[in-house]
Amino acid sequence: MKQHLNIKISGRVQGVFFRDMAKKRADELGLKGFIRNESGGTVYVEVEGGESAIGEFVKWCRQGSASAKVERVEVKDGDFGNFTDFSVL
Repeated sequence: MKQHLNIKISGRVQGVFFRDMAKKRADELGLKGFIRNESGGTVYVEVEGGESAIGEFVKWCRQGSASAKVERVEVKDGDFGNFTDFSVL
């Protein structure tokens, strides 16, 4: 079953290659959506795909890139955006 999640990641997640590594992981899992930096130092993601692949992606978000220090991950269901790829914004 396809799923769409909105994810907000807090901690040291900007300037540590978090978005680039998230894109790599999303591409490996065949997920679509986008990731962007937000004011206040958080990262925001919208992601679509199969439930198990999204589960793996959320698990990755809780760890992040090697230099990241993830403190909090907020996950909410969202509306489908019918994305064609996973973009870094």
